[in-house]
Amino acid sequence: MTSTDRRGGRPRKGTLDKRSDVLAAARRVFGRVGYVGASIDMIATEAEVSTRTIYNHFTNKEQLFAVALTESSQQVAAAHEAIIDRNLPGDLAAPNLESALIELATQWRKPDNATAEHFAVVRRIQAGGEDFPADLVDAWQEAGPRRVRRTLAEHFAALGTRGLLHIDDPAIAARHYIALITTDWNSDAELEESVSTGVRTFLYGHLPRPATG
Repeated sequence: MTSTDRRGGRPRKGTLDKRSDVLAAARRVFGRVGYVGASIDMIATEAEVSTRTIYNHFTNKEQLFAVALTESSQQVAAAHEAIIDRNLPGDLAAPNLESALIELATQWRKPDNATAEHFAVVRRIQAGGEDFPADLVDAWQEAGPRRVRRTLAEHFAALGTRGLLHIDDPAIAARHYIALITTDWNSDAELEESVSTGVRTFLYGHLPRPATG
């Protein structure tokens, strides 16, 4: 929300806009220099606001980090859940299963500029070697990765019930699928090969087994 500054006729940012700017700036700074290296002053400069503005919204750096990461995690999780729902509908037919899983993986892996700041922080957490608060890391996991794995596991369980997949443990199957489709790649061709190979490997272990007599 914005209002107009009568003195100059310029748009003036409202409270919600400033909060969003601070959160986006915080993710950029945390992604660049890490949690320990970041400061409220650095984030204020990045957001082009005063430190007072930040403290009007957040108690301290720890709370700012928690909100910045968990809110973006929830947004990313919702986007991934939409991709899962779209590609693994309840009426998915067996002949389309492999292509659906490949398309799911492709959409999952495509870069998104809107989430680049979020994943810059995530990569720092995953790299280790930095003292990110454990409770905040757990909050991020619950808001994002665990939530998405649960959604994917529910869809795999449904596919297992319908006989399209052999699923002993949906949660483990979801972990296997994600691990197989998230290998590194440097081009669109490599991405296509990566997800196709990952999906076929997944299906090798999870396609229904022929009945034995």
